[in-house]
Amino acid sequence: MSPTAVSAAPTAEKFPAAALVILAATTFLSVTIEMIPTGLMPEMSRELGVTEGQIGLLLTVFAFTVVVSAVPLTALTASWPRRTILVVALSGLATSTVLSAIAPTYELLIGARLIGGLFHGLFWSVACAYAGYIVSREQVGRAVSIIVSGGTLAFVLGVPLGTALGHVLGWRMAFGVIAIAGFIGVVLVVLIVPPVNRVAPAKRVRKRDRNPADALRASTWRDETTVITLFVCLLAAFIMVGHYSFYSYITPFLLEVVGVSVDALPTMLFIYGVAGAVGLVLMGWLFSSKVVLGLRWSLLGCLAGVVLLAAATAIPWLAFLGFVLWGVSFGILPPTLQTTMLRTASDRIRDSASAVYTSSFNFGIGAGALVGAMLLPGIGLAGLPWFYVVILVAAIVGSTVGIRAITRRRLRDEISRASSHTN
Repeated sequence: MSPTAVSAAPTAEKFPAAALVILAATTFLSVTIEMIPTGLMPEMSRELGVTEGQIGLLLTVFAFTVVVSAVPLTALTASWPRRTILVVALSGLATSTVLSAIAPTYELLIGARLIGGLFHGLFWSVACAYAGYIVSREQVGRAVSIIVSGGTLAFVLGVPLGTALGHVLGWRMAFGVIAIAGFIGVVLVVLIVPPVNRVAPAKRVRKRDRNPADALRASTWRDETTVITLFVCLLAAFIMVGHYSFYSYITPFLLEVVGVSVDALPTMLFIYGVAGAVGLVLMGWLFSSKVVLGLRWSLLGCLAGVVLLAAATAIPWLAFLGFVLWGVSFGILPPTLQTTMLRTASDRIRDSASAVYTSSFNFGIGAGALVGAMLLPGIGLAGLPWFYVVILVAAIVGSTVGIRAITRRRLRDEISRASSHTN
């Protein structure tokens, strides 16, 4: 029996925990599908006869597809029921993962990743915003944190689990297992996640606005929260460029620079994942109401951890300490960025802001993997973390100055509007 539809402005008395957990699980799967090549580079490169840098470019292909498709697809599907979009997008992601698992050549694998990127962007443009349609306004923060936690855990646990599966079953079977989990997720969404009744923005498009994407952009630019929302999106992209220029190649870095054995690699990545999960808990415990403070501390922690890891490769226990600190700090980072964006954006631009954030975040992932591949021949694996360090320093300075400046501007605008109303 299908759950009863709820309105766009719910007054739910009961918190829909089961539905939110299912949404969190699907975000975990979608991000794991995107990131899975990271932990399986040696196996995939050997079988497909390509370099590890070319395997890293599978992230770039996937992420850049999200960048160019998320906003247009969000506009084109604006009149669709929200749950239908979730089902279609998740089904497409699972299917693309099956195609990846059976792709006989590198070129066909790229094609499968392109398909996955299309559906990934569509999925994320709706997944987090869904919280606003199934809970009351007072519960949105709590609901969003649950959904976002799935994606965050995927960044820190999805790769280690995928790596372990790949070592035991082979990389193709690892893709296959994740695809099966994706199809199970589709069924659970249909059975448990309630549909929502919502007037889509596309239905309010003026007749002369023939292109729904143009109309979506026009309504977005008129919103007073657009500037700071875009700043958060650009900041996320910039940080992810640095992170994935290094993290995309963390497996060969640990093996060749730090000297971790092949057998110990899954354990190392799993420890990083556990550290990230600890960071996620700390975010909810310490920074749920102070996300800007959480952002600063997570960036500082990433900086300290990466410097320690890069500088102490000859001292295993010290490098390990840096690796764990990096994991904890990065566990805090994505949810603070996502929550900052969602709290900043007004209700009117929530869906479009989510689509732009998804594009920005994935641009950072794709560009980071590409930059890492370009830097690799010149600076080697040992040089990649230092490039990340430069990005982190710039992000710390930029986020502090930028958020402060935009906040002051908004405060001046509010005072000006209040004065005009008084007069």
